[in-house]
Amino acid sequence: MSQKINLKSLSVDELHDFAADYHLPRYRVDQLLHWLYDRYAADLQEITEFSKALRDELAQKAYISSPGLVARQRSEDGTEKFLFSLKDGNTIESVLITDKDRLTLCISSQAGCAMGCSFCLTGELGFNRNLEAFEIIDQIISVNRLISPRKVSNIVFMGMGEPLANFGEVTSALWKITGLMAISKRRITVSTSGLVPRILEFPKKAPEVNLAVSLNATTDEVRDRLMPVNRSYPIGMLLDACRRYPLQSGRRITFEYVLIDGVNDTSEDAGRLVRLLRGIRCKVNIIPYNPHEGSRLKRPSNPGVLAFQKALEDSHVTALIRESKGQDILAACGQLRGDFQGKEH
Repeated sequence: MSQKINLKSLSVDELHDFAADYHLPRYRVDQLLHWLYDRYAADLQEITEFSKALRDELAQKAYISSPGLVARQRSEDGTEKFLFSLKDGNTIESVLITDKDRLTLCISSQAGCAMGCSFCLTGELGFNRNLEAFEIIDQIISVNRLISPRKVSNIVFMGMGEPLANFGEVTSALWKITGLMAISKRRITVSTSGLVPRILEFPKKAPEVNLAVSLNATTDEVRDRLMPVNRSYPIGMLLDACRRYPLQSGRRITFEYVLIDGVNDTSEDAGRLVRLLRGIRCKVNIIPYNPHEGSRLKRPSNPGVLAFQKALEDSHVTALIRESKGQDILAACGQLRGDFQGKEH
């Protein structure tokens, strides 16, 4: 018996081919797409527009993927973290952040991460595998089911993994998110640690979503220690790629800068950062470091954070302080750590 087909793994054209193979009229594809990406069906039996006989017939050949919910935690500030189990037993985490009229979902692109950044808890687990496009999208669909009638409005690829290291699946997911799920490109941000060849390729292959670059240092010596990727793509090469990155009118690249006490938070760092970013249409998100157990890195003082921001703004660099939410449930920036054994943590 042939293996069942996951309908969410098919493109629109492939879904039409599937329908043709089983002599289904074309309008059935439109109905399927509506139930998959608008109604968030997790099982063929939920598609009530289909007769029971048709649902049973399709269930012999196909299924609708849906990750298992292992744990759901709610922070004191309203942030929620979801631990999902995948078909092979790996687990990933997604974080829902409430901000006034916005519901932002931080999603994962890999199970684990190979980048090894010293300030990030996820990297300590190492890398298991890339997520498939449907596993990326399933995070959005599953959370929307869980929070109904509310609905995710913004997406950030800032969860577990390096999105541009899973280039094909991430770009495929983006086309479905912007097309089939109708989430605005302006409401989606993809973050990268600095894979220069992929940054240059990204605007040619993906929808025109927002780009965020995790910079975190102003010298190669410091960035080498914080982010091993810098040894392959040092700061000069990375920022050259950012200068060449095509930006639509009104768009800016976001540079994420995790501020670490005594490491990258001096007035000299602020001055170098201003000079490095000259000529790039951008803003800086200053993220005070979120300590986790076992880390020797420290969060800077609040006056230190404000002084760093002021130094940038005095030089006409837009700089926002991003206090991470969900720290009490390890949902903050750099704190995601999916438990690959599927145990609640």
